[in-house]
Amino acid sequence: MFALHSFQLPLALCHCSSTIVLFVTTRSEVHLMSQPERTAHTHTHTFAHTHGLRGVRTAQRCKNQFPNITQKLKLKLLFAVTEAPQNWSDHALWWEQKNCWLLKNHWTLDKYGVQADADLRFTPQHKPLCLQLPNMKTIKLTITFSSVVFKAVEEICKALNIRRSEELSLLRPPDDPKKKKKKDKGKGQAEDDIIDMDTISGVAGNSLYSKTMTATYDPENGTPASATSLWFGDNPLTASQPNIPAEELAKMYLPLSMEDKAVINAGWLDSSRSLMEQGVQENDKLLLRFKYHCFFDLNPKYDAVRITQLYEQARWAILLEEIECTEEEMLMFASLQYHICKLTMSTKPVDLSDEPEIDEVEAALSHLETTLEGRSTDRILVCISTQPYLFVPSVLCRPKRLLRTFKEYWFVFRDTSISYYKNKESANGEPIEQLHLRGCEVVPDVNVTEKKFGIKLLLPVADGMNEVYIRCDHETQYAKWKAACILASKGKTMAYSSYNTEVKNIQSFLQMKSLAPPPGQAAPDVESMEMNAECFVSPRYAKRYKNKQLSTRILEAHHNISQLTLMEAKLRFIQAWQSLPEFGIKYYIVRFKGCKKDEILGISYNRLIRIDMSTRLPLTTWRFSNMKQWNVNWEIRQVTIEFDQNVSVAFSCQSCDCRVVHEYIGGYIFLSTRSKDQNETLDEELFRKLTGGQE
Repeated sequence: MFALHSFQLPLALCHCSSTIVLFVTTRSEVHLMSQPERTAHTHTHTFAHTHGLRGVRTAQRCKNQFPNITQKLKLKLLFAVTEAPQNWSDHALWWEQKNCWLLKNHWTLDKYGVQADADLRFTPQHKPLCLQLPNMKTIKLTITFSSVVFKAVEEICKALNIRRSEELSLLRPPDDPKKKKKKDKGKGQAEDDIIDMDTISGVAGNSLYSKTMTATYDPENGTPASATSLWFGDNPLTASQPNIPAEELAKMYLPLSMEDKAVINAGWLDSSRSLMEQGVQENDKLLLRFKYHCFFDLNPKYDAVRITQLYEQARWAILLEEIECTEEEMLMFASLQYHICKLTMSTKPVDLSDEPEIDEVEAALSHLETTLEGRSTDRILVCISTQPYLFVPSVLCRPKRLLRTFKEYWFVFRDTSISYYKNKESANGEPIEQLHLRGCEVVPDVNVTEKKFGIKLLLPVADGMNEVYIRCDHETQYAKWKAACILASKGKTMAYSSYNTEVKNIQSFLQMKSLAPPPGQAAPDVESMEMNAECFVSPRYAKRYKNKQLSTRILEAHHNISQLTLMEAKLRFIQAWQSLPEFGIKYYIVRFKGCKKDEILGISYNRLIRIDMSTRLPLTTWRFSNMKQWNVNWEIRQVTIEFDQNVSVAFSCQSCDCRVVHEYIGGYIFLSTRSKDQNETLDEELFRKLTGGQE
């Protein structure tokens, strides 16, 4: 017989048939079982249902509010009683049958619907979770299992010093049949590779992060007032991981079809539900990934960890061919990886606190000040009183099925539209057609080695998108036209201040793709350089060349980027990844209303793509900018989307729950509302409205 007045132990009431079983759960999930007398059933049942969850928080409160409870219960201890007092403030009730937390302490059990056969568990809300970061390193971190995934990811990103947590989410690891056979064999080795973040943070003087440390943000533009390195110190997550040997990379490589990718993409957790509500238990392994490919306000001064992890996710996507790229692009990515590896291995520290920042408003004010004072300017901004335009003879193609036929016209690019005429002499008359580029998509169609410089324009129309191809004669012409098309798609003209910068960036990107060394530089000496070139390309491309041939081609491409700093090289890699045609597209198997066969739906940051499953060719494209509304019929699990000009599409999801697709669409709409004048605090309520839905 034990009295409870000397211990601050919480009681979670669980009723099994006619007997009440009391569980006392500690941090290590040790239980106290009790054998209550039958006469205690009515009194304890009434007590729990009338006093609510606060009434079962501690045994001391139980004694105060129901004085006879300690006389009615006989306890049998099944664990060694600890001498130190326990802190139960982190514990909460978990209802197994209903798969939900009972977090509203002012509610009674009756209000929750708890009956005599309910099984409640009193368990910590904070539990350890294994997370595989984008760099393929696994960490163990204690996070809140009772919070929704959106808040849990925010907590994780704060611990890892990653801004813009809304861009990331948690993904279930895909099932690998090869690993199931060797699960027990490699378990000990896998545990040794896990970095325990709680242990690291607990070591005095060697803290990786501090949960109480927060950055000071500027109230006007929302950026941190001090650099990352100043308020978090040296962070090992900012260092890029070395490339693994080609043999290990070949074991990880697994060609994926669109159907395979659809199965993987079904594993994203629901942001509006907690981890335990989705079957995630203590010490389970999840993947932390950038879910929404819409990277806002990347600033090297504050985003060292974020940029590095973005680079790592892009690097593995290229190496494992999760996204397709040409051989020329693969060699460009390989040269950037080689350059980043060289700089990472060097001992020179990286100073991020002196990075220059460009602000267009400040540039405009500076230009106005110098103009009023009569001083000469450095042409910070292009004069906006005159609207520039481009004109050039070029060829145009409107593809019909698989046939592309190009025909030469005289093109004039003015404002945000392209007009083309039969020849130069007829340019003063009516054009054959005028292409309005606002809201269009600009896709590069370039092969520098073969001197092919093309631009594919996806123009929005009522029932989707029309494809138009424009071919340019040389690099300079291509850079100017592509920059103008990109600005026009955003509703801006060539008079915008960033036009010249965009042209230079495109020219630099083309130079980066070129395998010929810059003028005045000698060809690389492969014999004097040690390089395992097969580590920098995907296994499929590594089989095409011998190691020496591959090294030569990578070093030739490396000459064009050898002057980049470490952070510039990572940003270039991310930008090149973003320029790939398949960037950011997540595939799902759906069935459109009125159709009898399954099709593939691609979801990108700015559009939806309907793809034929047999031919893998896109049939229709709908842009988010033309979307009026979307809703979900939770009874039949059908998503309906309405676009401009009375266009409506409806489909049911076959490879995943419709919540996943609904959250993707709502998430991208939410991210499009962000602006630099907002502070770091997100409108979580708006995110839940756009992504959560109601059943």
